[in-house]
Amino acid sequence: MNTSQIDSYTLKHYTRAVIAFFGCLVALSIFQYSLLYAKGIVDIIFGRSFFIALVHHIGFSSLTGIFLVFPFKFLENLRPRYGMYFALGSLGVLLLIELFLTVYFCTVLLPLGSDIAAYSWEEVRFKAFNANSWGTLGYFLLGALLLQLLFLGMYRSTVRFYRLINGMFPLTLVFFSIFITAMFTPSKPINQNKTYYLGLNLYRTATEEHSYDGKSTYPLLRPIQTQNTLKPYFNLKKTKPNLVFLIVEGLGRDFVGKDAPYGGFTPFLDSLSTQSLYWKNCLSTTGRNFGALPALVGSLPFGKNGFMGMEEYPNKLTLYGILKKNAYHTSYYQGSNGAFDNVVRFLQSEDVDLILDKAGFGKNYDLQTGDSGGYSWGYPDLELFRKSVSLDRSKDTPRMEVYLTLSTRDPFLPPKMTYYTEQVEKTLEHRAYGKRERRIIKKNDGVFASLLYADNALAWFFEAYKKLPGYENTIFIVTGNHLLPAIPARTEISRFHVPLLIYSPLLKAPRKMEALNSHFDIAPSIVSLLHKQYNLSVPEKTAWLGSGLDTEKTFRSVKRIPLMRNKNELKDYVKGTTFLSDGEIFEMDKNLGLTPLETEDDTLELALKRFKGVNQYITKNNRIIPDSLAVFNFEKEKFSGRDIVWIHSVFNGHNFDRAFDSARELALAKEYDRALLLLRYIVSEVPGNVDAKILMGRINGWRGHYSDSITLLQEAIEMVPDYIDAYAALFDVYYWSGRYKEGYELIAKVQQNSSRADEIYEKIARAKKLYDKEKQLATAQ
Repeated sequence: MNTSQIDSYTLKHYTRAVIAFFGCLVALSIFQYSLLYAKGIVDIIFGRSFFIALVHHIGFSSLTGIFLVFPFKFLENLRPRYGMYFALGSLGVLLLIELFLTVYFCTVLLPLGSDIAAYSWEEVRFKAFNANSWGTLGYFLLGALLLQLLFLGMYRSTVRFYRLINGMFPLTLVFFSIFITAMFTPSKPINQNKTYYLGLNLYRTATEEHSYDGKSTYPLLRPIQTQNTLKPYFNLKKTKPNLVFLIVEGLGRDFVGKDAPYGGFTPFLDSLSTQSLYWKNCLSTTGRNFGALPALVGSLPFGKNGFMGMEEYPNKLTLYGILKKNAYHTSYYQGSNGAFDNVVRFLQSEDVDLILDKAGFGKNYDLQTGDSGGYSWGYPDLELFRKSVSLDRSKDTPRMEVYLTLSTRDPFLPPKMTYYTEQVEKTLEHRAYGKRERRIIKKNDGVFASLLYADNALAWFFEAYKKLPGYENTIFIVTGNHLLPAIPARTEISRFHVPLLIYSPLLKAPRKMEALNSHFDIAPSIVSLLHKQYNLSVPEKTAWLGSGLDTEKTFRSVKRIPLMRNKNELKDYVKGTTFLSDGEIFEMDKNLGLTPLETEDDTLELALKRFKGVNQYITKNNRIIPDSLAVFNFEKEKFSGRDIVWIHSVFNGHNFDRAFDSARELALAKEYDRALLLLRYIVSEVPGNVDAKILMGRINGWRGHYSDSITLLQEAIEMVPDYIDAYAALFDVYYWSGRYKEGYELIAKVQQNSSRADEIYEKIARAKKLYDKEKQLATAQ
């Protein structure tokens, strides 16, 4: 039958389209399992899991068929062929969505769920398309084209089965029956239809009730009563110790310790653990990077999408604020962009003294190798540590330093890649691994090469730190932020399972502990350790989510720990030795292995629901701690109603680059007041916007307000030492204001920090010439 001559389409034709849709879903499953097999993650392509996936695709195809049949019939009756065009177009779009979600899953090894609401499209796209995934966006578009051609080809080929389709039972009854059958088939993310998973998660998140029905205005607030469990293990000096936190990207417990399934790739940390207070059972509080810093330094709740992602920060207490109030110098270091996950904004809310990120390294440090698209996350771990130890620490004040590494993340391209991949092969030769682990290591040698590099960088850092002032009075806290997503999690809790080491020259003796703890417990224990010993000034009450570190040597779990798997996904909860994950309940053993429990007890579900209510209430209504206990209140600049109306008339609140362009146009038109108002608003919303700072500095210089101009431009240079535009503007202001000596002194700074100094050689030459002339005149007098 030649269907191209049909004037009006019937349910038989519609059924053919749904069958072709299902056939393409089968092809996507073959693609998924083939890619995971190539990575060494699954043992077989056409196994039991694959056939479970087919059952769920049948269910999704059936559900889709039910929903689309009504508009198909309506449009087809309204005008022939319109219904079929709508059906084919809708099914084609759903296939593209499923393709994208499948690529995302194969890269991240987690399905995209309600967390999609917390990420920008750019963040989601970057996670899906990087050097470790199926390919670049170009490959995806090619795959999308092939998938659409396959869909149309399958639709045409079903004409051979036209008589069979014609004799089928009524369409909706068949679809509904198949869908109900598929709904009761047990599944995991790997064998679920990804589009259905995304839609169901978004629906559940949107309809969840997180109400708080307690009577306390501040439900987490309580007197400081954390037991000082760390004190017996330290010989503290009379002066306050330095604190150095090292958050290692992707450092799961699976890599550290003699019993680790992927052991042997962190030899330095393995050795350090035998000289430290070592907790083999520690949990990160999130399955991604966004939650590590707030949990570690503040034992803070999550908010909706992670604490750092909140538009307005509620009052809070963190180690940064408490220790700065007690004369500590506070700092933070990472090699990537600090704007990612709002890290810089969070740190600025705690008035951190020094923030170093990708923009602040200068020309003497080498970026990490870029991915297949040429993008580099930033500076690898050794460069981060080299930069840090080069900074001045001569002041006789205690220090709190926090580091976040990046080398052990996609695209896994460490310096000296060839050397480290050879070391991976040698490790495989000399160490016994399980069959599955050996295959995964071979298929992901870049991941394990990155682990070896990161471990070597840590070894270098500890050796270098020994030469810095105050090393003998320093406490190092080393942990991971989550398990590397590139390595499949063994169980539902493995993604959170990380090591925790506290090493110090002040330690009396090492100790290995098996008690379960989390990142929430670290800040309370550090405050408790320092509080009485040094008469630390601390608030009378805190709202920690943690209760302090449990130092029991044998395994026990006495904690209640909420866990946010992804942004916007609070689905996991620990209570004692039981673990709730997405509705399933498990019993934990001493290695955090899980045994499913068949129980009707809904205690954990109720506990998680109560926490969700408290979490939403305290973060949304500024009810963590009252104003009286806050160390720092982070407040944006307040603008009058008149100013806000004008700002909104030229800026829609989303694209700050366009807002900056508008401010620059106003400045060039000499509407300086308007330009400065818009720039102040930009800086209030995005404190790290260095271009806005520079333009504010230039405008003040043009107006003759030289002191204000110099202050702004110096702040811009501190923010981004390599940015040549700030130096160019500052040279001009020194020239206009007759500050020739300061202009001359700026030459050494720009030549040291910026690789683009030759671009402003005329300004440098002018500064040198004017200073020499001024010096000659002074000598002549």
